Amino acid sequence: MRYIVTINEKKYEVEVERGQASIVSVEDAAAVQTAVQAAPAAPAPQPAPAAPQQPAQPAPAPAAAANGEPVKAPMPGTILDIKVSNGQTVKSGDVLFILEAMKMENEIMAPADGVVQIVTTKGATVNTGDLLASIQ
Repeated sequence: MRYIVTINEKKYEVEVERGQASIVSVEDAAAVQTAVQAAPAAPAPQPAPAAPQQPAQPAPAPAAAANGEPVKAPMPGTILDIKVSNGQTVKSGDVLFILEAMKMENEIMAPADGVVQIVTTKGATVNTGDLLASIQ
């Protein structure tokens, strides 16, 4: 395939074929063909050595939901915000937490009416099924 490329106001006619390339430059009405050798292929990138990972901040140990309705994490993620305070009365459907999972913010809602007892913290990393709160 032939292309015309302009670099610094000079036009170059470039011919590219699989495995090789040549440049035809036109200066003073004389065509000069220059063979271009492909640069040797760079070695395949190697994975960077694994940096020691700091353990993610785990969710606090779940407290037993003593005869209360448990509010569990529906998916793994990070608690971005806690929308209610401990001991607050909530209604079914009220937003309790904002859980970030896969770069999306998900609202975790109260499954029932009652008084909320929070057992997680803002910024905590949670797994599916971890207890976030209970509603008495």
